Amino acid sequence: MKLTSYSNYALRSLQLAALKAPDRIRVDDVVRVHGLARTHIVKIVHELGRAGYLKTLRGRGGGFLLAKPPGEIVIGDVIRLTEGPLDVVECFNPEKNTCPLIGICKLSLAMQKATHAFMAVLDDLTLADIASNKGELLARIAPIEDGIVAPIGKAR
Repeated sequence: MKLTSYSNYALRSLQLAALKAPDRIRVDDVVRVHGLARTHIVKIVHELGRAGYLKTLRGRGGGFLLAKPPGEIVIGDVIRLTEGPLDVVECFNPEKNTCPLIGICKLSLAMQKATHAFMAVLDDLTLADIASNKGELLARIAPIEDGIVAPIGKAR
């Protein structure tokens, strides 16, 4: 299973907000730390704000911060928001299915079980869990924030 970059960036944005809590962070902080495109992060922060995960602040002193405690933000729920239906194979979506084997195919049943297992792991994971090694994470991003090194995969 492969998630979209959109989901990855959403999780990175939430994780950075959790690491910096209770302080607000800016879209440009996420862009600088992770070397991502600003337009993507703006869109993601807006969607996460509309969904109640982030509180967004507009204007000169703007930015965003977590709208709820990190322990209440379930990673599986974020993935459902950012990915939509996880149609791993076409027969998961009855509106788009063209397979004549629907309802009797053991491969489809196995894929459904695998998808449910994947989501069960993410449903047992919170933002607090992925930010629990705060010291290590902040130490890793400090040189990037200070402009000493570029994010991995992005040359300056």
